[in-house]
Amino acid sequence: MSVISQLIETADNQLRYLSVSELQAIKDYMDSGERRLQIAQVLTENRKRIIDQAQKQLFAKRPEYRQPGGNAYGEKRYNQCLRDYDWYLRLVTYGIIAGSKEPIESIGLIGVREMYNSLNVPIAGMIDAIVFLKEAALSLLDPDSAAEAAPYFDYIINALS
Repeated sequence: MSVISQLIETADNQLRYLSVSELQAIKDYMDSGERRLQIAQVLTENRKRIIDQAQKQLFAKRPEYRQPGGNAYGEKRYNQCLRDYDWYLRLVTYGIIAGSKEPIESIGLIGVREMYNSLNVPIAGMIDAIVFLKEAALSLLDPDSAAEAAPYFDYIINALS
């Protein structure tokens, strides 16, 4: 849900008009829209590079994942890991575009810990993967854009912790 939707829903539930500060929040959201779209575009256009860098860092730190018995052993499991990295990066772009962490929560985090536990996927490894995705992604952005994007990665990291 976007900032606009959240503010309108809150005001409507309270049977009132939007306050001056809420209207200012909507103006700020609208004013930052172009930058948010540019951030999402950079991440989208560089997704393969970001994922490649993150997976190299992860498997350098945790080589046992690629060895027999590891969660990324074999082509099928390795590709499933990369698919998950791509999915989380896509969720981050949704959050950035919306200016809200709600899409990340509703689309991607409800039940994810339980799913990984049931599949015996090491949560610590997934957290490392998101940290490395974050580092790779933020390295492509200017400092202001990186500061805007970072909390969306952190939200996923904290949800997995």
